[in-house]
Amino acid sequence: MGVLNITPDSFSDGGQFLGLEDAIAQAKLLIAQGADVIDVGGESTRPGADRVTLAEEQGRVIPVIEAIKDLGVKISIDTMNPETAVLALEAGAHIVNDVSGGLANPSMFAAIAPFDCQYILGHWRGHSDVMDSRNGYSDVAREVIGELAEQVSIAVSAGISRSRIIVDPGIGFAKDVQQNWDLVARLDELEQLGLPILVGASRKRFLAAILDEANPGSVSNPRRDVATAVLTALLLQRSLWGVRVHNVEITADTIKVVSALKGAKS
Repeated sequence: MGVLNITPDSFSDGGQFLGLEDAIAQAKLLIAQGADVIDVGGESTRPGADRVTLAEEQGRVIPVIEAIKDLGVKISIDTMNPETAVLALEAGAHIVNDVSGGLANPSMFAAIAPFDCQYILGHWRGHSDVMDSRNGYSDVAREVIGELAEQVSIAVSAGISRSRIIVDPGIGFAKDVQQNWDLVARLDELEQLGLPILVGASRKRFLAAILDEANPGSVSNPRRDVATAVLTALLLQRSLWGVRVHNVEITADTIKVVSALKGAKS
């Protein structure tokens, strides 16, 4: 899953693809590099990010989705807003990627239930301005699994079949550096939900923090991409639906290497 942020303030690529032609060119590049899904987002969810209005979000993402819908890959709309999700699905999106798992707006489930789309249900405990203060866990993996299971149950009750749901453990959302590593290390436990798993760890702070503990914010995107690729290679030993990444090329190459090794062993 290639990231296409149509935002001025995303943590690693904010402002690069605000123009429609720039966004289209980036989508084509991601596809050429091996993306199976393009994840289009119009609101940053980095810690401390400001919320945007529905009109702003929709004005950023809908024209892009309409412009790239015939490029031959699936399109995901990265939104917590049911109004935006519906418009995106009508414009040609195939997947709703809701990092809040329906908690930001409980109307999400009923809004998208009539559509023949997949739904990525993320683990979440609050918006960007408060998420870092909501990382109290006694057992991070167990609690993330339990909270995801509860939201999955609510989504199914609202009319979204389990066969349409993908779960995301919410790496970087309401979790500190060590909690993120603990969760990644126990990702296999998430398989008990019996649902496909998406991991979005690309370029995140918990990776940068081990590369430069004193000043993680100074770690460049290329260094973060290498760390992301190494983590991806390790995670591919497990059963994943996908990985959400900024650098598709290095991720696609990583997948090829891991696949070759697995093939040689079989």
